[in-house]
Amino acid sequence: MQEYFKILGLQPNATEEEIENAYQTLKNQYSRDRFLEGELGNEAARNLTKLETAYQEIKASRVNYQENTTDIHTFDEVEELIKKGDITSAQIKLDNINNRSAEWHYLQSVIFYKKNWINDSKKQLEIALNMEPHNNKYINAYTKLKQVIEYNDKQFNNRTTYSEEQASQNRQMGGTDSNGCADFCLTWCCMNAMLNMCCNCR
Repeated sequence: MQEYFKILGLQPNATEEEIENAYQTLKNQYSRDRFLEGELGNEAARNLTKLETAYQEIKASRVNYQENTTDIHTFDEVEELIKKGDITSAQIKLDNINNRSAEWHYLQSVIFYKKNWINDSKKQLEIALNMEPHNNKYINAYTKLKQVIEYNDKQFNNRTTYSEEQASQNRQMGGTDSNGCADFCLTWCCMNAMLNMCCNCR
């Protein structure tokens, strides 16, 4: 990008006004000189082409920078809404971001997790990891999410093997099905603990 600013005779920290003024001044000069005879005209024509390219690249980079900066602020707002438990507002704000970056998919994963949509959460987190495979925040979140899924599957399988016959025998002995209920409650307590670690990892 540095070379594009050199073509306009500016520094990278130039203001929008300085960019526009330099562009218009050089454009007028090269547009006039390109009609000169010989090499002077050819050189002016080449400079005019370079000028147009440099100007367009600089403008595009400025737009992208502004969009990325805006997205970063919006991501911070989404995180704050999630922490406050306002999942609906967090989802609306996230949907309004056009740039579906790795961070976007990570936050979508957290929102899905908050809704207990575990499989959807896992899919979104996998997309984030595919886009940024070395991001430690995503790696840690994915590891914790897999632990929650594995624990949940284990508890579910344990509950399904608790047959009606065993439950009946327990009741005949004066007991209840409270053990199954306790296991279920324990599962969700563990899941919530894992969820908090997943959402707060940095």
